Amino acid sequence: MTGSAYLVEPIFKREDVIFHGIPPKTYEHRSDTSGKRVTLNFCGRCATTICLDLERFPDILGICGGTFDDPNWFECSKDNCRHIFTRSAQRGVVLPAGVTLYEEHALELDGTPNRPTMLAHMLLLDHGGYRGE
Repeated sequence: MTGSAYLVEPIFKREDVIFHGIPPKTYEHRSDTSGKRVTLNFCGRCATTICLDLERFPDILGICGGTFDDPNWFECSKDNCRHIFTRSAQRGVVLPAGVTLYEEHALELDGTPNRPTMLAHMLLLDHGGYRGE
């Protein structure tokens, strides 16, 4: 859905986000896990994805980290980051130790937290015979 191996997506309250200029174009997708709508908002000129609008979480927007002038202005640490949907990660992706991992989303549809996987060491995903060579 993102066209990339990763999506760095800082989460903001919808009320704290204001877009100026031409409204973004949208593409709607249905999540294969929740069945809920995921709307990708993108630039109509260059097709850069700007943010995700999630039916499941109507009060937030996930802003694509690479769209900021300084993509490093927000802190990414084990305390405020997590990796979700690791079940569909590209082969060869290295998942760091100490960061909370979820095979799918961090929450069940009813809001119950999913059980995370914590690695004691780095893990190289092996999907389909990739040997890391």
